[in-house]
Amino acid sequence: FDPAQCMAPLPRAPQLLDGSAYLVHAELIMASRKQKPPDNLKSRPLMYQGCSAPLLGPCEDIAVASEAQDIDLEMEVAVVTGDVALGADREEATKAIRLVLLMNDVSLRKLVTADLAAGFGFLHSKPPSSFSPVAVTPEELGEAWDGKRLRGPVRAFVNGELLGEPDAGEDMQFDFPHLVQHAAKTRPLTAGTIVGSGTVSNRDRKRGAGCLFERRAEEILEGGKAKTPFLSFGDRVRIEMRNPGGRSVFGAIDQRVVEAK
Repeated sequence: FDPAQCMAPLPRAPQLLDGSAYLVHAELIMASRKQKPPDNLKSRPLMYQGCSAPLLGPCEDIAVASEAQDIDLEMEVAVVTGDVALGADREEATKAIRLVLLMNDVSLRKLVTADLAAGFGFLHSKPPSSFSPVAVTPEELGEAWDGKRLRGPVRAFVNGELLGEPDAGEDMQFDFPHLVQHAAKTRPLTAGTIVGSGTVSNRDRKRGAGCLFERRAEEILEGGKAKTPFLSFGDRVRIEMRNPGGRSVFGAIDQRVVEAK
C-alpha cells in the first residue's frame, strides 16, 4: 500500500461543511485578538461551506500563490454521511455517519479578514482541503469510536517536528451527530457529504496545537508577540493517528507546500 498513489477517498464531494467543535481553538484566537466570544458560542456550532472539489489526496502538494498569504494547516477529523433528510433529528444524523477520516483544512490566514469583512464568510482564505488515504467505517474503529466522536490522539508535524497531539475525543463541544444535524437544518445532505470537526484542540495545552495559528495565539498571550512562522514553500506537513498498538488508523497525510504555477 503506497499512500502516494492514493487520491482522496472522495476526490470530489457534493458538499464539504466544516464546523468548529473544539471551543478552545476559537477561544484562544479571540483572546489573542482581545475579542469577546459570541454569546451563543457554546450552543450553536460555527460552520462554513468549503471547497468540495477538487479534494486533495494525502500526498498531493499544497499549491499556494504566495507565502505572504500566511499558509496554515488545520488538523481535523471528518465524517462522510449517507443521505440526510432536511431537518433530521439527532438519531437520524447519527445513523447517517458512514465513514471517518482525517482532514487538513488548509487555510490562508492573511485572507481571512477580508473574507469575513465582506459578510459572506470564507472564500479565498480556504483553498482545497486534503484527506487521509483511508476512510474507515465506524465499526472498524472499535473503542476509538463511541458513536459520536473519534477518541485518541491525533498528531500534527511540521518539517518533522511535533506541533501537537491533542485527543480528538476530549473537549469536543459539538459531537458529529450535532454537527450533521446542524448542517441539515434547512437542507438535505446527499450521500457523500463531508462534515469536518474544525481544528482538534484540547484545554490541556501540554498537548500542543493542531494549527500554527493556535500556537501563534498562545505566543501572543504569553509574550505579546507571535514567534512561530506560517508555512513556507518547501515545508512539509504530516497528520496521522495511530492506535495503541502503533498502527496507523487512516494512513498519514504527508504534504509539501509549493508555489502554484
